[in-house]
Amino acid sequence: MEKKVLDQEVPKEEPITLHFLAKFYPENAEEELVQDITKHLFFLQVKKKILEEDIHCPPEASVLLASYAVHAKYGGYDPDVHTPGFLAAEDLLPKRVINLYQMTAEMWEERITACYAEHRGRTRDEAEMEYLKIAQDLDMYGVHHFSIRNQKGTDLLLGVDALGLHIYEANDRLTPKCSFPWNEIRNISYSDREFTIKPVDKKTNTFKFNSSRLRVNKLILQLCMGNHGLFIRRRRVDSLEVQQMKSQAREERARKQVERQRLQREKQRRDEAERARDELKRRLIQLQDEARVANDALLRSEQTADLLAEKAQIAEEEAKLLALKAAEAEAEMQRVKASATRGQEERRLLEHKMLEAEMLALKMAEESERRALEAEQLKQDLQEAKESECRAKHKLLEITSRTVSAAPAPQSDSMPPDLSFSRENLSFDFKDSDMKRLSMEIEKEKVEYMEKSKHLQEQLNELKTEIESLKMKDRETPLDVIHNQNSEQGTGRHSNFKKVACGPPPSIHTSILSPNWAPSSPV
Repeated sequence: MEKKVLDQEVPKEEPITLHFLAKFYPENAEEELVQDITKHLFFLQVKKKILEEDIHCPPEASVLLASYAVHAKYGGYDPDVHTPGFLAAEDLLPKRVINLYQMTAEMWEERITACYAEHRGRTRDEAEMEYLKIAQDLDMYGVHHFSIRNQKGTDLLLGVDALGLHIYEANDRLTPKCSFPWNEIRNISYSDREFTIKPVDKKTNTFKFNSSRLRVNKLILQLCMGNHGLFIRRRRVDSLEVQQMKSQAREERARKQVERQRLQREKQRRDEAERARDELKRRLIQLQDEARVANDALLRSEQTADLLAEKAQIAEEEAKLLALKAAEAEAEMQRVKASATRGQEERRLLEHKMLEAEMLALKMAEESERRALEAEQLKQDLQEAKESECRAKHKLLEITSRTVSAAPAPQSDSMPPDLSFSRENLSFDFKDSDMKRLSMEIEKEKVEYMEKSKHLQEQLNELKTEIESLKMKDRETPLDVIHNQNSEQGTGRHSNFKKVACGPPPSIHTSILSPNWAPSSPV
């Protein structure tokens, strides 16, 4: 770490790709990572570790993390832009999770998109921070594992993280058999390949183990020193420089928040103006439709009036013709009467003709009266048609004279000194003065943390329930089986710290620290 970048052993090729990798993981990424670029690079590191399965992640958490990763890359969800298939080329889930369920790529994308749609209103930076908040609760987050052996020669694993040291069985990287919080470790030292951990409680046995190489012991000691120093520093008042950086970060976040609110208000006003414009367009189309209907009704009324007028004229002509025929019949009757003086034969004939003429005249009179009544009825119908035409014209004038008031234009507004080293065995000691206080602070922080993570756990349980029916048990890895057992029994890396904080070290400390201890199942 002391060498310059150009002095490092790097491949002689161009271009050279450099990756940002954090050696010491933060306990709380939201509080400890100040600069945005640091948060983004650490997010990329943790995401890569999860996808490469260096950090074990359960399926339901993998879906939720994938949704936040999509939000961090694409921004807020937009159904018009993020159509089905837009995640086809993305690498979002560990291969182990994909092979564990009988689900197609489209089904996984549908699950991830459903969670993605619930993150509306968040920024990309907020999505990355939510990703880190979930990831830092995983059992293998920030844990560096080393292969070791106890004094009996049993293969074990040593885990070093920001909270302390953990001892695992060789085939189980999730459930520590015992844990040593930093505030309960008095001394850590090594001599050649033998490593010694001395707890603060002198009644507890000292734990000794061997590593394969001396270089591994040095690396373990460096990680212990660095994590212990950060553990102490996190529980003290920040330095002036750190306070200034956090203050600048808060001001920057506040400025961005004000800017986002201003943009949100402008977007809201623009949406309202667009809705008002659409409403005006809709109203204009409605008025045009009403005008067209009224115009059609007026045209039909005019046609009906013309037809009735034509029928009335025909009826009048027929009435005149019938009246003329009646007059002719009357004249013919008079002529018959005039020749009545003729002979009896002629009289009977004339009487017969006269009777026929009278009957014909009577029929003609009845037909004339009927035609007259029809003409009168047609005149009434013509008058009603003209009145209907006037009403239709009046309604058309009312519709065409209406004015539509436009919505008002939107107005814009602004908006470790406690650690000592000795070269006899390269050891360092912790003072006992601050240990009890640190233990109480740790327990208080853990209780607050559990309360904050209640909502997240409910969301994870809901996701797990949705995809559990599609799970294929025969494809579960040993870590998946162990994780499921831990979830049912409530055990894990964090539960060991709860047990340590609640009372004296459990009996497993004594058994696993014993030189004759060995795991129950053969390794």
